[in-house]
Amino acid sequence: MPLPRRAFLRSTAVFAAALPLTRLSGAKSGSGSTPDSPPGLLFDPADLPQIRRNLEHPRLEAVRTKLRDVDHKARLHFIREESSLRNRVRHMREIREDLENAAFAYAVWADPRDLELATAALERILQYDPWDYFLEADTHPIGFQRAPEATIAVCTTLDWIGDHLDPALVTEAEHQIATKGAPACYLSLYGLMYPDRVQGWSINHRDDDIPANFDLSRWPLILNSTNLKIIPTCALGFAALWLHDRHPQANRWLQMARRSAQSFAPMYGLDGSYDEGVGYWGYTTLHMAMLAEAVYRRLGIDERDLINYPGSTRFATVMSMPRLGSAYNNLNEQAAYNFVPKGTMDPAIDIVNFGDSGHGTDTTIAAWTGRTHDDPYSNFAAAELGEIKHLPGAIWFDPTAPQAPPPDAWLNARLDNDWVVSRSDWSPGSTVVALRSGGPANHEHADRNSLIFKAHGERLFHDPFKAAYSPTHPRWLLRLTEAHTAVLIDGQGHQYHDGSEGTNPSWARATVTGYRANAERMQVSSDATEAYRLVLPHVQYVQRSLLYVKPDVLLILDRLESAQPAAFTARFQFFNEDGQGEAKVDGHTFTLARPFAHLVGSSHAHDAEAKLELDRLDLPAEEGEFPFIAAHSAAASSHALLTVVAAAPAGEKIAPLSVTPNPNGWLVQGTHRGLAIDVAIDLNQRDLPFA
Repeated sequence: MPLPRRAFLRSTAVFAAALPLTRLSGAKSGSGSTPDSPPGLLFDPADLPQIRRNLEHPRLEAVRTKLRDVDHKARLHFIREESSLRNRVRHMREIREDLENAAFAYAVWADPRDLELATAALERILQYDPWDYFLEADTHPIGFQRAPEATIAVCTTLDWIGDHLDPALVTEAEHQIATKGAPACYLSLYGLMYPDRVQGWSINHRDDDIPANFDLSRWPLILNSTNLKIIPTCALGFAALWLHDRHPQANRWLQMARRSAQSFAPMYGLDGSYDEGVGYWGYTTLHMAMLAEAVYRRLGIDERDLINYPGSTRFATVMSMPRLGSAYNNLNEQAAYNFVPKGTMDPAIDIVNFGDSGHGTDTTIAAWTGRTHDDPYSNFAAAELGEIKHLPGAIWFDPTAPQAPPPDAWLNARLDNDWVVSRSDWSPGSTVVALRSGGPANHEHADRNSLIFKAHGERLFHDPFKAAYSPTHPRWLLRLTEAHTAVLIDGQGHQYHDGSEGTNPSWARATVTGYRANAERMQVSSDATEAYRLVLPHVQYVQRSLLYVKPDVLLILDRLESAQPAAFTARFQFFNEDGQGEAKVDGHTFTLARPFAHLVGSSHAHDAEAKLELDRLDLPAEEGEFPFIAAHSAAASSHALLTVVAAAPAGEKIAPLSVTPNPNGWLVQGTHRGLAIDVAIDLNQRDLPFA
């Protein structure tokens, strides 16, 4: 039975007062452990030779770079002279990263400069009070970001290099784990478990200059299903394991951490899919695995199958995108935004970026999954897909592990969360079609029934990068339906929130109502009526149906029924964030051209005219150029709008496919790149209308 909140706070306060008089002895320090020492949290000294070899492998370049390419003098100056104790958002985060990286580097290579940097970073972290910028009842620190991150970093530092630190510093660090780290993480998880007992959460502006001022009144409900739950879960588990048998609350902390992980597991589909998108999948699942690994290593409790880890590798694999092209910087990268991704965009790690997923996949977790579940597909993902970005990758990666490339059965995927991804093959220049059906999720956009179409190495129909997290920033627009390859009704998108509570879920939902796929074709229908009706009560039916004829022909059928006449528009966002795109409209046809590929399309309204135009999102010029094609159908109570597109590598001519209307719909015919196209669209069929 959980300790009542007030009793917990009282017991923690009592222990905090007594702790300085007590030496928390018996800790295991990784670099100098003895045979009877407990196992390390994530690795043992005997693993160091393999870790050193791993760090020389090309797949560990990102990790090796942040460990080796360090200006120690500059970082020490920042920590000691420039950092502010009122800046947890950036300064404390950077110092925590310095601490983790330098401690790990010293454990691996024993460079005295790394020990000096780790010591300075640890001393500075201990000066932050409290360790996070959230409060309950305007009094008690709660941990969602900096406190959990600091707790993990301090625990692992003591584990890796504790024998090389001043014993007094170790004692103080353990004291602060027990007073600043674990209690804050426990209180946040307690509030998520019992939201009715929360007295009110707020941002701590007294101790921090954080500019955010979100409404946190519903966060005990909202955050229970987001990645912000699993970070304090992992941190509390690490604190409990580090102070196991040495702190009177350690067992209670461990119980809370394990229960929290167990309650978070249903956030993953049974197939391993994750609603916050593949960008957040890597970070979140990594912390699930770190906790499971540490609990198993230290206590022998095996919860390494709490979620479908091999299935989650499949999720990341099918959400990966073709990889042709060179890395580039966004043309307006000099602007300071509160959003991701930041920095260079690399097509080699491109993903289906629904919501705030960003532009790349971190596959650190795939190395652990391959190792612990004997999964050759995970080993392949660790070796070939995305990028290994986090330190545990150097521990878990095994270049000799047996690999298997993704099977053809994964070419078509309808995930448990109703996201649909289909591709031509697994080559770097393949074609991918992705449809965002399904329900609400944290870090989502107003993107129900939106699609992404990447062919021959180029994003052609695009979901823009870098939507703002703040509703006051112009790039908040990139979160809305009008910035997606989706439909507008009377110029409006579907329901979405105003951002006052953060990037939390909306109420909008779409549902796959028909799906059929084989090696040659994939067709899917998705109903988004509910999402649009929340803001447009006269809407009776909104559906998008896709037919993907592999490798590079796509038919898009959008339908609307309304209780009153309504204008209907299908927008097709075109990728131009590097300034290398070109789009043209000529009558009812349009062309999109990119360096590696181009596309020819046409739009047709049944029993009406479809008007095409080339336009751009209404953003300030300094934000860049965001062009789109819009297919308009004039106001009516019933609409059927068909868009037919064919893509090809740059330099290959595309002959437009013929689209012939008939009483039931259309007939699409022609030949594209040697493939005969003969498709009938039957509007009498609500689901799967293509034959």
